[in-house]
Amino acid sequence: MRLTFSALIAGLVASPAFAAGDVFFSLSNTDFIVLLAFILFVGVLMYFKVPKMIGSMLDNRAVGIKSELDEARALREEAQTLLASYERKQQEVKEQADRIVTSAKAEATEAADQARADLEKSIARRLTAAEEQIDSAQAAAVKEVRDQAIVVAIAAAKDVIAKKMTAAEGNALIDSAIAEVDAKLH
Repeated sequence: MRLTFSALIAGLVASPAFAAGDVFFSLSNTDFIVLLAFILFVGVLMYFKVPKMIGSMLDNRAVGIKSELDEARALREEAQTLLASYERKQQEVKEQADRIVTSAKAEATEAADQARADLEKSIARRLTAAEEQIDSAQAAAVKEVRDQAIVVAIAAAKDVIAKKMTAAEGNALIDSAIAEVDAKLH
């Protein structure tokens, strides 16, 4: 306060009105009226302690800004922690996805190998069954050909025997066949 008042007095002494030689302390002098109004304004400000209030408001604002900065730092650190956590989780999920893909590929390869082996077994069984059917059909055809050959041979022998044999020879042949069958059966 003393510094402001002394600065005001120094300003009065160095006024251009003093230099001109006019009466400065007159109500008709506008410089004097302005000076009085300024001194009154500064006095009112000092009386109501406006500079102190402004100082405390600025201090409060500084404290508020400091607390906001501290809170912002804390939030930033928390955000960085969360970001690091999410990046770790993302890396873990990526690794797990890679493991799942690798496992799925291995399972698919294994399933394909198993399907190939099953197909080979099925083809082998079908080939075996087809060969057995062919062998059976061949045996049936051979048997049918033999049976037909026997029938033809019997018919041919019957014709030959019937033409060359007499009734007495036929009866003797029948008796010998019966005896031969009887000997083989007992």
